[in-house]
Amino acid sequence: MRPPPPLLVRVIKGEAHERERRFTQSFLIGRVGDCQLQIHDFCVSRVHTQVFFDGERWWVRDLESANGTFLDGTRIQEAPLPAEASLELGQGGPLLSLWIEREETLEKEEQAKAGPKDFTSETQMIQYYFRKDAPETIGEHTMMFRRAFEKVHRKKSRKYLIAVGLALSLLIAAGGVILYQQSKFQRLRTSAENIFYVMKSLELQIGQVQDALFSSASADLIAELKAKREKLTGLEKEYDAFVRDLGIYKKLPEEERIMLTIARTFGECELNMPKDFVKEVKSYIQKWKSTDRLEKSLNRAKQKGYVETILQVLKYYDLPPQYFYVALQESAFNDKAVGPKTKFGFAKGIWQFITITADRYGLQIGPLYDEGVYDPRDERFNFSKATNAAARYIRDLNNTEAQASGLLVIACYNWGEANILPTVSQMPQDPRERNFWRLLATRKIPQETYDYVFYIFSAAVIGENPQLFGFDFAPPLGTKKSS
Repeated sequence: MRPPPPLLVRVIKGEAHERERRFTQSFLIGRVGDCQLQIHDFCVSRVHTQVFFDGERWWVRDLESANGTFLDGTRIQEAPLPAEASLELGQGGPLLSLWIEREETLEKEEQAKAGPKDFTSETQMIQYYFRKDAPETIGEHTMMFRRAFEKVHRKKSRKYLIAVGLALSLLIAAGGVILYQQSKFQRLRTSAENIFYVMKSLELQIGQVQDALFSSASADLIAELKAKREKLTGLEKEYDAFVRDLGIYKKLPEEERIMLTIARTFGECELNMPKDFVKEVKSYIQKWKSTDRLEKSLNRAKQKGYVETILQVLKYYDLPPQYFYVALQESAFNDKAVGPKTKFGFAKGIWQFITITADRYGLQIGPLYDEGVYDPRDERFNFSKATNAAARYIRDLNNTEAQASGLLVIACYNWGEANILPTVSQMPQDPRERNFWRLLATRKIPQETYDYVFYIFSAAVIGENPQLFGFDFAPPLGTKKSS
C-alpha cells in the first residue's frame, strides 16, 4: 500500500480554527473538537464529513450530515476526490478547496525550499551537472551550461569555470523559487475556478426559486431567494479578489479585457477561456467591420424604440442586457422578418420563433403560419409580446439545459431543440462540465451555430466601446468601459 499523497485543504468560506491544512492521513470535518478540521457554522453537523485514503486514492464520505456534502456542486454520499475540487458543507454553507499534491510537484517545492544541492567544491558541482553519463532528457538551462562547461574545459580557465559554477548555482536557486511560485499560482487559480462553479450552481438554484416565485409569491420563497442572493454576492466578492490576486486583467490590452468581461457577463469562466477564443473573436470583429449590417441594425432598433424595451424585459427576468444582440443577429431588429422555410416551418418576427416554441410561450399563431409572409394576426410579429416570450425562453434555457452558461444558451437558441438539446443533454449536468467552453472542446457543432455565437459575442464586445474597435456610433446599451 503506497502512502497517501499530501492533501492541501483551504477554507475559502466559513469560520475555521485554521484557514489552510495539509493532511497525509484520513481526517474528519465538523464542529466538534474530535474533528481534525473544525468549522463553526450552522450548516455544519457535529461530525459532518470524512476524507480518507483507501490505499490507492483519496475519497470523501458524507457522515449522514443534516445538510449534505456537495463535491463540485453535486451532492454525494461517497465519491473519489479529483486532483482539484471544491467541497461545500451544506447547500450555500462553508466552502473548501481541496488539492492533491502530485509527486513531481512535491519534488519541485522541496527543491525550491532546500535550494541548490550542497556541494563542497566547484569541481563537485561540475561533475554532478556536466558528467558524461547525464541523461539526455535534461532542461534547456542545464544543456546551456553543459555547453558552457565544455567551452571552459577547452580554455582551461579557472576563473571562467568559477564564474560558470556560480551562475549555475544562482540559476538553480532561482529556478526552484520559480517552480514553487508557479505551484502556488496554480493552487490559487484552482481555488478561484472552484468558487466560480459553485457560484454557477447557486445561480441555478436562484433561477429555480425565481421561477417558483413567478407562480407563487410565497414568503418562504422570498426569504430563500434573499438568502441565496446574499451568499452569491459574498462568493462573487471572493472570486473577484482571487482574480485580482491572479492579475488576469492587469497586462492585457483594453480590447482583450472587454472580451474577458463579456465572457464573465455571459456566465463563462474567464480563467479557463480556450486559448484561441480571443483570436477568433477578433476575426469576427473584422467581419463586422467589413459590412454596415451592425450599424444599420442598431440604428433601426434605436429609431423604433426597441432598445429600452428589450433591456427592461431582460432586467425583469434577471438576464444580462447583452442578450439584446440575439435579436440583432436573428432579424436585424426587423419585426416583420420571415426566415427561410425549415422542417419546423417558418421562423418569424424579431426573435424568429418557430411555431412550436412560440405556442409553448403563449404567442398566438396566425393563419398564414405555413406561408413565408408577414401576418399581422400572428403574435410572433408583435414586438412586445415576442420580446417577453424570448426572454422567458432564454431564462428557461439558462436555468435548465444550459446550466447558467450564457453562450451555451445562445447556441441552443440557434441550433434548435431537436438538434442541440439532445447533444447538450449528453454532457454531465453541472456547470463545470456543461458550458460553452466544454461544448467547443468535446462536441462538433454546425458552422452556422458557431458563427451565430461568435457574431453575437463579438457584437456585444464592440458595443461596450465601439470607438476602440473602429466603429463610429455610441454604445447601444450605454455600458462603455474605461481602461
